[in-house]
Amino acid sequence: MAHILIVDDDATFCIMLRTFLEKKGFSVKEAYSFSEGKKTILTSEFDVILIDIRLPDNDGLELLKVVKTRSPQTPVILMTGYGDIRSAVNAIKMGAFEYVTKPVNPDEILWTINSSLHDKSVVQHSSALDFVAGISESALEMNEYIGMVAPTNMSVLIMGESGTGKEYVARKIHQESHRAKKPFVAIDCGALPKDLAASEFFGHVRGSFTSAVSDKTGQFAAANGGTLFLDEIGNLSYEVQIQLLRAIQERKIKPIGSNHEIEVDVRIITATNEDLLKEVHEGNFREDLYHRLNEFTLQVPRLHERNTDLMIFIKHFLKLANRELNRSVESFDEKVVEVFKSYSWPGNIRELRNTIRRAVLLTKGTIVTSDSLPRELISIGSTPFFAQHINGDDLKETIENIEIEKIKKVLEKVKYNKTKAAQILNIDRKTLYNKLKQYNLES
Repeated sequence: MAHILIVDDDATFCIMLRTFLEKKGFSVKEAYSFSEGKKTILTSEFDVILIDIRLPDNDGLELLKVVKTRSPQTPVILMTGYGDIRSAVNAIKMGAFEYVTKPVNPDEILWTINSSLHDKSVVQHSSALDFVAGISESALEMNEYIGMVAPTNMSVLIMGESGTGKEYVARKIHQESHRAKKPFVAIDCGALPKDLAASEFFGHVRGSFTSAVSDKTGQFAAANGGTLFLDEIGNLSYEVQIQLLRAIQERKIKPIGSNHEIEVDVRIITATNEDLLKEVHEGNFREDLYHRLNEFTLQVPRLHERNTDLMIFIKHFLKLANRELNRSVESFDEKVVEVFKSYSWPGNIRELRNTIRRAVLLTKGTIVTSDSLPRELISIGSTPFFAQHINGDDLKETIENIEIEKIKKVLEKVKYNKTKAAQILNIDRKTLYNKLKQYNLES
């Protein structure tokens, strides 16, 4: 019997979900706040944890960090409204298994839980293979660059927003290189606890620290001869950056607690959704390491910039969803297609895949209609961006709404670092704090 923890401040929702899951054979426990959830996570073991992204006393993403520090292998499923899609996408890079949108569909949450239990790497390690190249100008240019750099041994830095398919690009480079028959090893640096990073990279010998109960092979050694993909490289601590630079320069690693060095031959491919050069200028990322990793740069475009690829992705994900869910949905009606075309897709390809899978799950016939889409998506997707922020002829209210949207996006980009946010917005911190209070955006 699998043990599940639900962390959500909506007691009625918790009870309903617990009742449903218990009928399916799970053991379920609830927590109604960040503090209660944290205490429960630190004192008990669970097979799956469901967390609402908005909790009354803290952010659900902070609780995700607690889980990943306490038990990195435990799958976490985030529950979120459509207004928090960007935060949910950030959660994926921090190590969340998947996210589901509210109102939560019972069949969808059951399928996601069973997927995480069946194979904890299903979403994180196979999602990169669930994409097609596309025919847009930006996609063709990117594929041309992949073809040029893949046969070389150059280090590649892949830049792009979360959900754009950066791991797909990394795998494509590996598959088209002379290392294709050797291992491709991916590490999510965003989900890596700081005190375990060196062990994950270089390995350790038994007894080298308290929890080292057996020898561990590091990922550098596991990828020997092949490719090591470091996703969200900007999240590494300064100390680990130094160790990583030394390993790349010397092509040797030393497991923690060992006196013997191991020679390794790996190609390094990294990815980030941050402005890494800006992090270098601010002293958060080593300049020498940056230049080692950035021998060649690839920019992965946002889905919203690839309009001619949208229908290709839609048809591809429809086939995948039918196979995954054992359905026979044939197509989407015209209204759904129009919603998809007008929506901005802040979660990019990952959000599109999740939306289509959910729609296929809810569709009773062979055609997906708007009834199978979240109401929020229909209202947002069918309205042009500026019209979403204009209410009547009130110019002041229009400007305020656009300003709120801009502040929210910048805060999410800098992970709610208000000093950085003020710098990007070109205002002083006091002005930013006043606006946060004015618009009730304080967190």
